[in-house]
Amino acid sequence: MSDRPDLVIRGGTIADGTGAPMFESDVAVLDGKISAVDKVLASGREEVDARGFLVTPGFVDVHTHYDAQATWASRLTPSSCNGVTTLLMGNCGVGFAPVRPEHHDMLISLMEGVEDIPEVVMREGLPWDWASFPDYLDALSRRSYDVDIGTQVPHAALRVFVMGERGARREDATPDDCEAMAKLAAEGLRAGAFGFSTSRLLQHRTAEGEPIPSYGAAEAELVAIVDAARQVGHGWLQWVGDYGPQIDEEFGLLTRLARRSGLPVTLTLLQKNSFPDQWRDLLARIEAANAEGLKVTGQIRGRPTSTLMGFELSENPFLGCPSWQELAPLNLAGRLKILRDPSFRARILSEPGGTPAQQKRLRDWDWLFQFDDVPDYEPEPETSIGAMARRHKKDPAGLAYDIMLQNDGKGILYHPMTNYTNGDMSAVFEMLGHPNTLIGLGDGGAHVGIMCDATDMAHTLTHWTRDRRRGPKRQVEDMVRRLTFANAEAMGLRDRGLIQVGMQADINIIDYDGLKLRRPEVVYDLPAGGKRILQQSDGFKATILKGEPVWRDGQPTDALPGRLLRAGS
Repeated sequence: MSDRPDLVIRGGTIADGTGAPMFESDVAVLDGKISAVDKVLASGREEVDARGFLVTPGFVDVHTHYDAQATWASRLTPSSCNGVTTLLMGNCGVGFAPVRPEHHDMLISLMEGVEDIPEVVMREGLPWDWASFPDYLDALSRRSYDVDIGTQVPHAALRVFVMGERGARREDATPDDCEAMAKLAAEGLRAGAFGFSTSRLLQHRTAEGEPIPSYGAAEAELVAIVDAARQVGHGWLQWVGDYGPQIDEEFGLLTRLARRSGLPVTLTLLQKNSFPDQWRDLLARIEAANAEGLKVTGQIRGRPTSTLMGFELSENPFLGCPSWQELAPLNLAGRLKILRDPSFRARILSEPGGTPAQQKRLRDWDWLFQFDDVPDYEPEPETSIGAMARRHKKDPAGLAYDIMLQNDGKGILYHPMTNYTNGDMSAVFEMLGHPNTLIGLGDGGAHVGIMCDATDMAHTLTHWTRDRRRGPKRQVEDMVRRLTFANAEAMGLRDRGLIQVGMQADINIIDYDGLKLRRPEVVYDLPAGGKRILQQSDGFKATILKGEPVWRDGQPTDALPGRLLRAGS
């Protein structure tokens, strides 16, 4: 076999994923792996001039929800078109395996309610050519992708499979139920799942408004499952929960499970408006757990958890108004004909904005901001709809209405809901500097009609190292390390996340100065013509997976080298 490289990337500025200072070098690729990081004299079968560009490992996203999309699509956008080359799905205790045929609707309802994926999309798109969790992995393994994907065993699906309606109603599991769930969890891990995920978050509800089946599950049930996972010997426990006044009880349960199993535990960590300083308490507890020898990390995101509102999107400030019911069944063109009528505008503005809960969620004017062509995720408070309305002596509802009518009815309002309590992202800056945190929570594949936070990884690189105006920044090298090797290592993947010889050739070539997120747009490319918000970035010159470019200048190539990853293999 010739030693001539398949690909040579010439003269790029390398941020290699270790956090070490950047350096200029060539990178050679042979047989899908990095074969040299040095001055490469031999010409490659393909050459890329990377002079003036930043070269990084491909991003590794540990928190996505492509469990449905991966069964019908080969391009897992918007993650793959924003620099992600490896992703982990099956988070928050929801997924589609194991499953009995009579429970298909139940799991669809769970995913629709918890992750905002439309029921009609899943009903049309899911092939359901599996029953057990190993069957599901086999189905995924028959497909090719523009990223590598990993999975986790979801707690809610286990409960429904074993207990049926009793599990959905959150009844206590019997000892036999616990044993059956433990056996199925171990089966999934042995088949290649990277962990077991559970949700104890009251906000996670089915489409019918009921709490998720795993909510409030007894310690005995979780002990049985983590005991089985310990016997398998790999995987982590992914955990999302309510803390608040119950922080001692909830974190105590989490650490007992970590102590008993010896497995890593990763939990969602956000600054919540209702408990604005509790994230610091959680970080202190996480730090103490690690000092004890446990492996506990807080999953953070590099910007607020947010929703997007607009007349084409799933939410807007007028959803609770009686007149909106005339518009709800219409497409955007049909809505625009009515929305542009001054008499309709006057009528809907005169109506109450719905229930108190709807008004709090949809009409918190001081926490709603206009999105421009270059979205600002850390806006100044004085640019809010409420502040603008006061400054110009306007009705905030009318101002929001007119903004959403812009751009042919595609105007967007931005609503930060976490990590923004102080009117800035100072909490995120501190989280990003903590050694026991992982960047995740982008939720790619989920919440398709109200958010697109899968771009958080690209945004982390631009905002925190280059663009931030409202506080200190972070080093490029450290943010690259967090987006690549730190997450790969946490997943147990030792073959990627670094620009080093022998590593899988997952590489981003980035015009760092020109990297910017585009304005989100609505596309109708899901099964049954379902809509979703898609957001891409300018500046990714190429994203390379296993030595093959899968995206070039924002456009997909024909290459689909991505496959299902199986932990432990």
